[in-house]
Amino acid sequence: MPFIMVNGCKLYFTVQGQGIPILFIHPPVLTHLNFDYQIKDLSKVYQVVAFDIRGHGRSSCSEQPLTYSLIADDMKQLLDHLNIKKAFICGYSTGGTIGLDFLLSYPERALGGIVISGMSEVSDWFLKNRIMIAITLAKLKALPALALSTSWTNTNTKSSFWRMLKEENKGSSQNIEEYYKSSLSYNCTNQLENIKNPVLLIYGQKDKGFYRYAKLLHEKLPRNELKWIQQVKHQLPTKAASELNHLMKQFINTHKEC
Repeated sequence: MPFIMVNGCKLYFTVQGQGIPILFIHPPVLTHLNFDYQIKDLSKVYQVVAFDIRGHGRSSCSEQPLTYSLIADDMKQLLDHLNIKKAFICGYSTGGTIGLDFLLSYPERALGGIVISGMSEVSDWFLKNRIMIAITLAKLKALPALALSTSWTNTNTKSSFWRMLKEENKGSSQNIEEYYKSSLSYNCTNQLENIKNPVLLIYGQKDKGFYRYAKLLHEKLPRNELKWIQQVKHQLPTKAASELNHLMKQFINTHKEC
């Protein structure tokens, strides 16, 4: 299995395909397996890189508190390790927020950004409450319950459910708690105007709670395209893989020379 040592932490990653690089970022509890459909399809024409964030899946626990800036730095070091000068940065849900942080911190390393069901801040009561519940479960070391919930909502076949559940149960409750806490405190909305890279925003038409975040990013980002996928909620990488992959290919082929 491919690993990289970053500041005393062993990170798992996978690389498939050749061509324009795409780096994927997953939300708390989930792992690189959440992008299985993207890896299999997009690697036919691009170089697809996915990794397990510290304390998730096959990566080792982090002694340093898990913050968005630390994860973004890990991503930069992974790109260095793979001799990738620039890549499209693609994050799902809170992984999309980390993608925005990467674009702010290391714009010279990005060809563009792809935010899937993402946000620049957590500002509505419903989402805050869901994250607080997840933090409480992680604090109580109830990782099996968290893994069961995220695996169930992010898979559509029995085999993928069991594969995802197995990987998620390898995670660190402490690092997962820290990841969730970072999502509550992080806010880059007032810095969005500084992102000069092109950004693709993709949301599910039935993901009503995220309309506010789609609108906010669409208004604030200088160069962005907003796309909606019909008849689907939040879990686009697995529930609407074909449509998502198609939109990503269109965007990448348009902006690959940026």
